[in-house]
Amino acid sequence: MAFPGEVGLQLLLSPLGSNVVVRTACCTVGLVLPVYSTFKAIENKDQNEQQKWLFYWAAYGSFSIAEVFTDKLLSWFPLYYHVKFAFLVWLQLPSINKGMKYQPDEVLVSEQGARQLYMSHLRPFLLRHQARLDQIVDLVYSEMGKFVSKHQSEIQFASALSIKILRSVREIVHPRQTQIHGTIEGPRRQIQDAPPDDDDDDVEE
Repeated sequence: MAFPGEVGLQLLLSPLGSNVVVRTACCTVGLVLPVYSTFKAIENKDQNEQQKWLFYWAAYGSFSIAEVFTDKLLSWFPLYYHVKFAFLVWLQLPSINKGMKYQPDEVLVSEQGARQLYMSHLRPFLLRHQARLDQIVDLVYSEMGKFVSKHQSEIQFASALSIKILRSVREIVHPRQTQIHGTIEGPRRQIQDAPPDDDDDDVEE
């Protein structure tokens, strides 16, 4: 009898497996686990872990930009999402740097896949085009600031409308809580407003 983990691994690595399973695995490995690991690195104030996940997000962001333009084409190729899953795992796990010179008696130093990708490809490209990219980034931020200042009233209206919609949804999803609060508050007010019993007895006498 196979364990659940073995069954899931067989479904994931099966060439004829559903793309839904592989896409879910890619989302979990590529986003969910790194988000939580980044949260732990920030809360624990671990600089090594923070730098590790900075390298990962830089590599993952670059991969996502390239995937926007190539996903429609590459998704038709067999085992594309399996290769993507393996690539996302490689970005996070340490691997041996093949270009490193070492002696047979020395311990091999492992390096994160995302760090290798950043140092060998992403960093040289960004340094080469840094001046032009700075101009583009400044232009984009200035246009965003102009847009926000010009449509500030519309943005505030949309924000207030979103808050009202969320409150309405909460009342629809949890109607019992509002009913319980109303029934509890009602009798309390009636008891407070009612005159004391001693005054009634004096009036009757």
